[in-house]
Amino acid sequence: MSVSDEAVRVGTETDQTDEPGWEVDPDDDWALAVVATVGRQLRLRREAAGMQVNDFAAAAGYGADLVYKIETGKRIPRPEYLDTADEVLNAGGLIAAMHEDVKKVRYPKKVRDLAQLEARAVEMGVYECSSIAGLLQTPAYARALFEVRQPPYPAEEVDRLVAARMARLSVFDRSPAPSLSFVLEEAILSRRVGGTMVRKQQFERLLEVGQLNNVSLQVMPMSSVAHPGMSGRIELLKFEDGTAVGRSDGAFNGRPTSDPRQLRILELRYGTIRAQALPPGETLALIEKLLGET
Repeated sequence: MSVSDEAVRVGTETDQTDEPGWEVDPDDDWALAVVATVGRQLRLRREAAGMQVNDFAAAAGYGADLVYKIETGKRIPRPEYLDTADEVLNAGGLIAAMHEDVKKVRYPKKVRDLAQLEARAVEMGVYECSSIAGLLQTPAYARALFEVRQPPYPAEEVDRLVAARMARLSVFDRSPAPSLSFVLEEAILSRRVGGTMVRKQQFERLLEVGQLNNVSLQVMPMSSVAHPGMSGRIELLKFEDGTAVGRSDGAFNGRPTSDPRQLRILELRYGTIRAQALPPGETLALIEKLLGET
């Protein structure tokens, strides 16, 4: 970085587009490396074009402070920033091509890790007792859940979280398709998350997914007796090589486990839950009834 660039950085106020939600997680090594690489490429192309930070900022319509933060890997560039930089620097699409890498960086590390596991799984089982499982949610339903968190998320962070959750739905497009099993508490379906249209769309989504031949969707009725899932969520993922990973809010401190003995316990609990829940056919009939009443 030149002396003049440093002077611009010190003397410029933060750009108004420098909003919350685009910072890099300091504990996410992969994201840090990607953003640093993207920033370095942007700086090298700007310098090759003979432009100082001030020149580029003026041409692109961004504050010089934001340009500095992006080029030094302290901020994640927006897609439109990359498009503008590509045009201003005559990069011929090479900068705009970074969209996909930057998009992945926007997803929280724990979401990326979960998505990678789901992408490998040949079998998944999920029991939910507080909200509809993430893989079954519509964007509007997911947004309604994120918007009621306390303390509240910035609007930009809500967008980021919704996008990350929706990106996981690629699991339904895999071939060969994994075997997916979901059990939801009936009380979840009665809770008024979002407005009437949000609930209608969510019920329609459940009916659509529930009819896929690789999906088993069941509801645990309110009339059910006590069952092993009452202590919290359970998730089991099995992989082609015979390994597996599981997690339960009510076991092993809620941490993921690959220990065979602990996995057997989770499988026993999940199997008992499935046995007590409504069969898939009755589940779909119940959801159709709720849809008609919404």
